Amino acid sequence: MKVEQIYTGCLAQGAYYIECCDEAIVIDPLREVQPYIDRAENGGKKIKYIFETHFHADFVSGHVTLSEKTGAPIVFGPNANPKFNAHIAQDGEVFKVGKVTIEVLHTPGHTMESTTYLLRDKEGKPHAIFTGDTLFLGDVGRPDLAQKAVDMTQEMLAGTLFDSLRSKIMTLPDDVIVYPGHGAGSACGKNMSSETVGTLGDQKANNYALRADMSQAEFVAEVTDGLLPPPAYFPLNVKLNKEGYAPIDEVLAQGGRALSPDAFEAAANETGAVVLDVRSKEAFAEAHVPRSTFIGLDGNFAPWVGAMIVDIEQPILLVCPEGKVEETITRLSRVGFDKVLGYLHGGIASWCDDGKETDSISALEAVDFAKLRENEDLKVIDVRKPGEYQSERVLDAESMPLADLNEHLAAIPKEGHFYVHCLSGYRSLIAMSILKARGYHNGINVNGGFTAIKETDAPLSEYVCPSTL
Repeated sequence: MKVEQIYTGCLAQGAYYIECCDEAIVIDPLREVQPYIDRAENGGKKIKYIFETHFHADFVSGHVTLSEKTGAPIVFGPNANPKFNAHIAQDGEVFKVGKVTIEVLHTPGHTMESTTYLLRDKEGKPHAIFTGDTLFLGDVGRPDLAQKAVDMTQEMLAGTLFDSLRSKIMTLPDDVIVYPGHGAGSACGKNMSSETVGTLGDQKANNYALRADMSQAEFVAEVTDGLLPPPAYFPLNVKLNKEGYAPIDEVLAQGGRALSPDAFEAAANETGAVVLDVRSKEAFAEAHVPRSTFIGLDGNFAPWVGAMIVDIEQPILLVCPEGKVEETITRLSRVGFDKVLGYLHGGIASWCDDGKETDSISALEAVDFAKLRENEDLKVIDVRKPGEYQSERVLDAESMPLADLNEHLAAIPKEGHFYVHCLSGYRSLIAMSILKARGYHNGINVNGGFTAIKETDAPLSEYVCPSTL
């Protein structure tokens, strides 16, 4: 028996490939499925089943395509109602894979179809659980995503999750390995560990939601406390996972069209496409196509695309680093953004060679920002998450979280300078690009963000306001 976790950092998502003898299964595959097929073929295995823990909201799973290419059936737990052929398993149903078995543990609460899969070894001993978004390391799945779908409040879903954890998961032996669906950085929970594999015993001892003496009322209160609104694209991804989607090969073929600067400009004007620039922060700041949006490949790319562009039907035109077109389209498709119309052939260099207009981002080094702030009051905008801002912040900075930036536009002046920062400079540059596109040309990005500000020679107390003050 072999268990392989295939972890994708951009999505903080874990897919799983398990093989025994000459058979294999895949749990919660990503949209691009060829790597799973290659693993099986290279090892002389046949993919027998594709297991889905639930209808994912934060990414588009590869279950439909993988089933079409391999003939392996898709398996969901109870209550699932997909629009395509799938085996809807019963609670306690057992699937044989070589000499080992997979047992279905229906664990509703995150969603009502949420299911944990228990892997038993050839002797029948519990070996590992694949928990999807039911149980994370350090946290449990948020219970507010399925409210509209099942006409239940988040408190009702949290109560259901409490029962699932206590009756189906916490009764298992402490040495059972926990393989979660996500790790730190995912919007599917709020307190996840950066570790991606653990044991159930460790979770019973350290996960706040698995305290043995915890009442259901306490669980509901703690699990629902402090939940940020889910990203707006989540329901759109659920729809794709329930109803199906175009093969990624088609998406790559459409988005991989090379467009000359003239054709690129015409397509932008005729279709209303978002010009998405995925290069480095430095390259975008120096020169970019006017009114383009920056979301760099070297950050949490796909989740921020989902949060800032939102509509998966929105046409997109790409400005990419050399050799990164296919990667960019693939990563967009993981969160359902399939409407890429093409990319700028030759990149920003060809745009400039054609004599077309470019824009740039005004920036200031953190040390210069610190000196400037010593002598005058500055309007400082902090686009980090509320929790980051509440923990420590530049004195008198205003909190305008990036995900909610459009709601704060009325508070941003179009005259006089304002200064934008995040933690490291990635999110602030996304914000600056969006503000530029909306006509705000008086913003200045603080290079290096809050991290660099704290490293300046100025006394920290002048720039940081602890939440206790």
